[in-house]
Amino acid sequence: MDFTGSSYKGCFKNGRMDGGEYTFATGTKYVGEMKDGMFHGKGVLFFPNGSKYEAWWENGIAKQGSFTFADGLQYQENNWDYCDGNDRRYYTERCNGVRPAGESQITNLHPPRTIPDGCYDCEDGFYDRVTRVITSYSGRFLRNADDSEHEWIVRTCRNEVVAGSGSSGSSDPATRSEES
Repeated sequence: MDFTGSSYKGCFKNGRMDGGEYTFATGTKYVGEMKDGMFHGKGVLFFPNGSKYEAWWENGIAKQGSFTFADGLQYQENNWDYCDGNDRRYYTERCNGVRPAGESQITNLHPPRTIPDGCYDCEDGFYDRVTRVITSYSGRFLRNADDSEHEWIVRTCRNEVVAGSGSSGSSDPATRSEES
């Protein structure tokens, strides 16, 4: 665990984790039952953004579970109608109503996060297209983006304009420059 940046608090059985709290280097935390060093039984993954995944695990594989977003919205596998082609409102707009004309809501969080110059808000942190590094909103390193993730972020995510960068700062993929 020292090499991966993760940590564990709990019991060991035959030298393996046997229930407790396992924290990944990204800040995601698993709390629950374990067997032979794997998630096994009832357990919850808590994500740094406040979302959680409660599941029944068998030998490290989630067999049945439910995902709840940080704002309280619970994912439904069937009949999911949130932010689809028929209803593009954010969850907070569904709960609190749409903002008056002239007060656009461009993210589920209102007002939206301030994005550092030259970066993109990729929802689990900020992405710097020059270094190709994703950091948490508090500035902690999360990961390096591979080519596929880089292309998706540049094409899809909201960004901050930098003078002379050729980037439009638009959250609308149809109006954003295709620079990558």
